[in-house]
Amino acid sequence: MGLDQSWRPWVTAIEIGVIGGSGLYAMDCLEITAEHHIDTPFGASSDALVEGRLNDTPVVFLARHGRHHSHIPSEVPYRANIWALKSLGVRYLISVSAVGSLRESLRPLDIVVPDQFIDRTVNRPSTFFGQGCVAHVSFGDPVCGAVSAVLADAAKRAIPSKQLVHRGGVYVCMEGPAFSTRAESELYRSWGGSVIGMTNHTEARLAREAELAYGCLAMVTDYDCWHPGHGSVTVEMVLDNLRANALTAQAVVREAVAVLTATAPHSRAHNALRHGLLSQPAHVPVETRRRLDLFTRPYWGAFEG
Repeated sequence: MGLDQSWRPWVTAIEIGVIGGSGLYAMDCLEITAEHHIDTPFGASSDALVEGRLNDTPVVFLARHGRHHSHIPSEVPYRANIWALKSLGVRYLISVSAVGSLRESLRPLDIVVPDQFIDRTVNRPSTFFGQGCVAHVSFGDPVCGAVSAVLADAAKRAIPSKQLVHRGGVYVCMEGPAFSTRAESELYRSWGGSVIGMTNHTEARLAREAELAYGCLAMVTDYDCWHPGHGSVTVEMVLDNLRANALTAQAVVREAVAVLTATAPHSRAHNALRHGLLSQPAHVPVETRRRLDLFTRPYWGAFEG
């Protein structure tokens, strides 16, 4: 039995969302049609959600840290960002992120499409649930395989030959905002880490709870601080490579959006809550029901309270 889709609160759904990380604060290739300032139950999003057309496809773009880079990683309003994107109809979410490399073979300016995470964050909310409503979503495979395949293939078509695309890998998500110590960097390498960043695990967990098919386009900017042939990572080094990666990222996103539009691949993420909700709706507090209604309506029906 299919889900009742009549609850959707939008008129024209924007099924593809893009979150831009450090260095990608706007998409020059996006034909902007509107900006949305959405009042979410979790506060304001990082910035306005910019609606536009890419390859004649409706797309919504959000600058993760704000268009003027105003939020450190711990301050990014991840829950508000994901809730706002979901409210506009997003089903496929592309995350573009700057990362440091933990492997010799993953060079600055290369692209990695990771398939696993290790979470080292300590200071941020990472679930929509709680306060009287319990849900446990499957997260063994934390990114959508279909979206990741589209991103990897799009990157191979779009990037210059001198850059390499690596499919798969472990993204270590640290709290920040300071970069790693050498001891930490070596520890993460010993764990099998491939790249290191400060945002994507939190985002991916919330996207799964919101039933969004999430894929990560990780743009390598540096070798963290472990590499004996390179100095410790600096903001200047990162910014230089971010600028070089910005046009590449937009070209990859443009290719990926075209494929997602044409194929609309199935993702298990789209039904992640089907067997994840443990609480009974009659026993969930009114304010919690109202806050989670965007996610629970397909399973519990619309909340009228």
